[in-house]
Amino acid sequence: MAHDLIQNPPRKRGDGWRAEFGATFRLSWPLAAANLLQTLTYAVDVIFIARLGEEELAASALTVAMFGLVLWALSGLTGAVAAVAAAELGERAPALRAVRRSVRMALWLSVASGIVGMGLCLLLGPLMRVTGQEPRIVALAIEYNTLLVLSLVPMLFNNVLRSFVSTLDRPIFATAITAGGIFVNALANYAFIFGNLGAPELGLKGAAMATIITTLTTLLAYIVAIRLDKRLHRYRVFGRWWSPDWERLWQITRIGTPIALTITAEAGIFGAAAFLMGNIGAGQLAAHTIALQIAALAFQVPFGVGQAATIRVGYFYGARDSEGIRRAGWAAIAIGTGFMALTALAMLTIPKPLIAIYVDPWDPQNAVLVSFALKYIVIAAAFQLFDGMQAVAAGALRGLQDTRIPMWIAAFAYWVPGIGTALVLGFATPLAGVGVWIGLATGLTVAAALLGWRWHRREALGLTTRPGVRSATPAFS
Repeated sequence: MAHDLIQNPPRKRGDGWRAEFGATFRLSWPLAAANLLQTLTYAVDVIFIARLGEEELAASALTVAMFGLVLWALSGLTGAVAAVAAAELGERAPALRAVRRSVRMALWLSVASGIVGMGLCLLLGPLMRVTGQEPRIVALAIEYNTLLVLSLVPMLFNNVLRSFVSTLDRPIFATAITAGGIFVNALANYAFIFGNLGAPELGLKGAAMATIITTLTTLLAYIVAIRLDKRLHRYRVFGRWWSPDWERLWQITRIGTPIALTITAEAGIFGAAAFLMGNIGAGQLAAHTIALQIAALAFQVPFGVGQAATIRVGYFYGARDSEGIRRAGWAAIAIGTGFMALTALAMLTIPKPLIAIYVDPWDPQNAVLVSFALKYIVIAAAFQLFDGMQAVAAGALRGLQDTRIPMWIAAFAYWVPGIGTALVLGFATPLAGVGVWIGLATGLTVAAALLGWRWHRREALGLTTRPGVRSATPAFS
């Protein structure tokens, strides 16, 4: 069991394939569920903001596009603590001092990177003016963004604590806390957007206030959970928070920076695809948005499996168990791609019910939009397996603390064959929007092939060799 693995990491052969599949699944599903619930949290914001009007919805969408990219990238940076802590546990569980210092330095990094991220987000106003957005929407977006950025550092704290509890075999805490956050978010939106429950009526600013309240409530929930759980509390991750460990801070930064850049490269190609579709036509852009939302929803599961792969592979990497590394990585890849095979089948057999999540596919007014969306969903089904494989393979490589070359692989795959194919087929052939989607599929396929090859060749490339680490002392620091 994963519990036993943390307490007594195997030093030789591991526990076998059946046990590894079970342990990976038990770790994966709460993380995948938390990812899906987080997506639902964002959907709640949209539901409430949409009632304010089209201008408010447009302003929030543009704001969240930039804020979300910064948050996602910095979450990759600070989330590297999972790989570091997992290796420490595999090396000498329970590794109290090592894990405590890793979490502390990740929290420090959250503050430093979060402040930089806030500065980037505050460039939204000038960016919107340069791109010719309407003055009214610019004003609303700046008003919303100025409050929203205050939630960035606490969100990164939550990401670090989520990584900590998951690495210590408590991923269900992340699921439960995220689920609770949905209700807090809905209640706060209801109160502060429209002035209910005695709260002031703040309009769009109320949505930002709701995000801040939800983020702080979630942070408090993690702190309480860590305090009350005996295994988590013994690490005392909030103790001596002022004491630095510069070497460990650099280690997390070194591993996490390529992850952040990889996320930026991947998110960037989908953002670029939206602009390309906008140049083709509004109807194709709307259909692209719906099809992409369906694909993104499915992606949350292999993304969670990839997070589990980082932890499972990291345990065995720390224990210097090459057989355990092999089983952990391939088990995760099998689970992730297996799920995506199911989603591909669903996209091919019941596409209209999936589209119905967002619009009525049987309404004649939506006929053109739906016809485009159905074409894109077929292509999305084709690249589901590759999308799942690249996500989990990248997670497994992160467990080996291998992030720099995967970053270059992602940048090449997405921006050379990926966007290159999209440009050629989308604008130099009659395929138009279908050509853009074939470009997206090409980028994901190339990324999956190269990352899968690197994982397969991990021993020959020397990726499984863990360098010597400092020995821990009993001192509390």
